[in-house]
Amino acid sequence: MADTCDVSVIVPVFNEAQNLGQLLDRLQSLHLPNAEMIVVDDGSTDGSSEIAEKRGARVIQHPYNIGNGAAIKMNRYHMVVGARAKGSNLRFHRYAANMIYNAFASYVTRFKVQDLTSGFRVLSRKDALKFIDLLPNTFSYSSTLTLAFLRSGFTVQHVPIQTLYRSGQSKISLIADGVRFLLIITKIATLFSPFRVFLPVSAFFFFSGIGYYLYTYMTEHRFTNMSVFLLTTAVIIFMLGLVSEQIALLRMEQRSLLPPQGIEEEN
Repeated sequence: MADTCDVSVIVPVFNEAQNLGQLLDRLQSLHLPNAEMIVVDDGSTDGSSEIAEKRGARVIQHPYNIGNGAAIKMNRYHMVVGARAKGSNLRFHRYAANMIYNAFASYVTRFKVQDLTSGFRVLSRKDALKFIDLLPNTFSYSSTLTLAFLRSGFTVQHVPIQTLYRSGQSKISLIADGVRFLLIITKIATLFSPFRVFLPVSAFFFFSGIGYYLYTYMTEHRFTNMSVFLLTTAVIIFMLGLVSEQIALLRMEQRSLLPPQGIEEEN
């Protein structure tokens, strides 16, 4: 491959092992002068990146499936998080709580979050300043950053690390801080992905209304006011979720256009 390239052929790939080899062979047969082939592997699990490497393509890998647009814009990772491995010296109650937080964050962001509460992370100051106004003063700042990055289309890579017991008494209360932290995650979720929060609530009222209607119809042969109330509530919550999701998307678009706030630029 030439040191300088006039043409870059970018091929976003997600589990295309059956077709990728043939496509790259056809591109090579064109004999484009001073051209390079860049294959952006968007979290493939079928060996697509190995096929591209064998054919001399430059391969850039995503840690998970982000999307076709992100594959085009890819420039490695925006944040690297030190994920505490299972062998780390975490007390059981904290490990169990982290698993709950990770599962909820993964549901909200649709990405695999391995350690939401980890304070070990590396990121660009420029990227962090985009969300400075959202960061709380408490220990949940790291979780807010992770969710903000993932929902804004930034790439996050988790690297396994080992941690040791700290000396002295922990300043985090299992009950008080645990409940407060769960509420903070819920608030962050409604800020970045509200529909993922509203949808389960709407589904609960909807199926409750359907179930209550079937029960009263089978036993009393009538459609009760409670069924109407439950179904109407489900529709209202669903529509609120749709509107909130659109507002969240507009907010993220506006945030991407504005310069970082909160800290003056250095001279």
